[in-house]
Amino acid sequence: MSHVHAALVATGMHVPAHELPNDALRERFASFVDSVEGPSGIRTRFRAPSEHATSDLAARAGRAALERAGVDPRDVDLVIVGTDTPDHLTPSTSVIVQHRLGATRAGTFDVGCACASFPTAVATAAGLIGTNRTIRHVLVIGAYLMSRLADPDDPMSFFYGDGAGAALLRASPTPGVLASAFRADGSHASKWLIESGGTREPASVESVEAGRTRVRMIEKYPREVNDEGWPMLFRTVCDRAGWRVDDVDLAIFTQVRKSQIARAMESLGLPFERAHTIMERYGYTGSACLPMALHDAVEAGRAGPGARVVLVGSGVGYNQAAVALELTDALGRG
Repeated sequence: MSHVHAALVATGMHVPAHELPNDALRERFASFVDSVEGPSGIRTRFRAPSEHATSDLAARAGRAALERAGVDPRDVDLVIVGTDTPDHLTPSTSVIVQHRLGATRAGTFDVGCACASFPTAVATAAGLIGTNRTIRHVLVIGAYLMSRLADPDDPMSFFYGDGAGAALLRASPTPGVLASAFRADGSHASKWLIESGGTREPASVESVEAGRTRVRMIEKYPREVNDEGWPMLFRTVCDRAGWRVDDVDLAIFTQVRKSQIARAMESLGLPFERAHTIMERYGYTGSACLPMALHDAVEAGRAGPGARVVLVGSGVGYNQAAVALELTDALGRG
């Protein structure tokens, strides 16, 4: 019996309607905005209405991908949601999304490694498709609503944009997800986190008043974490896919600082034009930024059948993950 692979069928995304441009934040954080606007490339971002949670964004992105593929939610076998802004500590956000979508046959689970969640989930989905003949369609969603968990008086809220992106993977005789690679260092876990609200420190009146239930950057990560880690993972997945670095048509990195992406591309010896960026229009959308950027590239015609794409995600913890995709004729055909 021939080996079963995973191929990308369709992408989708959802961004809330309310736009918050830099000038609106400059009124409160003038010096901070002036200092990070250039290196980040961020010009605006969108924020979800107060009645929406992460699952609302995720379900909309997932539905968009299913509609583009022409796949009924009842034909989805597995829903994976990557996020570090879940609706609740428990139950999982993915099970809420499954219900909202009407994916009544699907199993679910969450992946919680911040911006590394989407490539981690894609690699996991591909492995499950390749080893389980009963799994045909897997819906992978990355969603982010960190603005809801941030202190509105923290200038770091400049970065946070709300949104979700999705990819539908299908069993295929043609390889689509070719390789993956992972890297982590938990010694950095205390540098950027929500300190209270879990089992280490359950939420209390004191922790809420002290701001420990809000996301905070306690200490900056060394620049080398991404400057060295991104090219390392990129080269690793290329090698595992049997590609040269120059064979890659499109590179998509975590969308937080355009200057950091430029350094990674220079290190790889690739022209910046082969990188795809969306932070200019959507801000830093964390767990959602890679699937959103992938969808944007597909919609813009930058990534179609035959394209070789590498996604590299880097999240707090820290976690890093990369996948190498070769887009097949399955894209857009359902």
